[in-house]
Amino acid sequence: MREILGGEFAESFGIVFQRYRREDEGVIDLDSNATTAMLPQVVEAMLPWLSGNHSNPSGSYRSAKLARKAIDEARGHVADLIGADAEEIIFTGSGTESVNAALHSLDKLCGKGAAVVSSIEHSAVLRYVESRGREVVIMPVGVGGRIELDFLEKACGTAAYVSVMSANNETGVIQPLSELVRIAKENGLSVHTDAIQAVGKIPVNVRETPVDMLSMSAHKLHGPKGIGALYLRKGMPFFPLLMGGGQESGKRSGTENTAAIVAMGEAARLAKAAIQEGAPVQISAMRDAFEGRLLEKVSGCLQNGDRDHRLPNTSHLSFDGCDSAGLLILLDDAGVACSAGSACMTGKSKPSHVQLAMGIPEQRAKTSLRFSFSRLNTPDEALEAAEKVAKAVEKLRRVQGHGVGPVVIYTS
Repeated sequence: MREILGGEFAESFGIVFQRYRREDEGVIDLDSNATTAMLPQVVEAMLPWLSGNHSNPSGSYRSAKLARKAIDEARGHVADLIGADAEEIIFTGSGTESVNAALHSLDKLCGKGAAVVSSIEHSAVLRYVESRGREVVIMPVGVGGRIELDFLEKACGTAAYVSVMSANNETGVIQPLSELVRIAKENGLSVHTDAIQAVGKIPVNVRETPVDMLSMSAHKLHGPKGIGALYLRKGMPFFPLLMGGGQESGKRSGTENTAAIVAMGEAARLAKAAIQEGAPVQISAMRDAFEGRLLEKVSGCLQNGDRDHRLPNTSHLSFDGCDSAGLLILLDDAGVACSAGSACMTGKSKPSHVQLAMGIPEQRAKTSLRFSFSRLNTPDEALEAAEKVAKAVEKLRRVQGHGVGPVVIYTS
């Protein structure tokens, strides 16, 4: 660590880093759809722009030009990850900002008509479209969590634009985006996709699936939080969400966060290399081993969502007779990090809108957990985690009885 950082800053940063590492020591992280750990190479790429060159990349002097060059290189890496050109990438402050910027522009650009979205979209999409005063058409999904294409065909006649996610953040189910885009384009509609969960985990190519806008976030692919990007197809009109100094070619004002942008670029470069080297296959093998062990050992364990069309890292399971909140407490005590649905919904008593949209009964929805792997996990961890989940289910069923009710947990 000191060799990477160097100097006084290195020593103080290293002490803090090691303290927080000790707090997480021994934890099996199966919540990568919520966030991912930054890779050492990403931290190393970021640090010079935190401890050394602090120049504003809009300046005309040498150090500012170096910052601008670093941003341009990062832009190229992010573009390369999704098959885009560098000038089609706009850096934003988060995935949520990227989504809001895209929908804001489509709202301004498109005339009368409805915003067509799916019933399983992230709240960044649903809350935005519901707040604009425009009619909203909600596309249903089948029991596997995939959008019903026939409904889109019917909705196109009254639509202004379409926004659909590439892959669901809770179930990992991958949407038939190519077919959705084809239908929308045949009807003259612009398309945005929230690809925040897909980019960096599976191949994504905006030339093969010609969306007009695509949102992504660095911290879902082993980069830092607080930095995202928006792909904007070349020639697509755009109305900025943030006005000011005209940074990002006038499309997103605000002084660029050089350190975070460089880190996102490095994370994107590493993600592309990992995909090419077979990481999705390796991760899905871990997930399948974990899932298979639980389905074999735990009665009343059910897998939710389309098994054949989902992210390689995501397993969404229900455990009959177990309140998910109680399971989370036991698993946290056992050193397994996972979540009940979206991280944005944690702590809320209502069942996930995604599960309800899929037709999962409310009672079963309250027994569901999401386990999401990354390329930092190991096969041994996957099997160890499965054993810990099985023990937690057994313990909770003894406490609660065979029916979901008030949660009383004894961790000793």
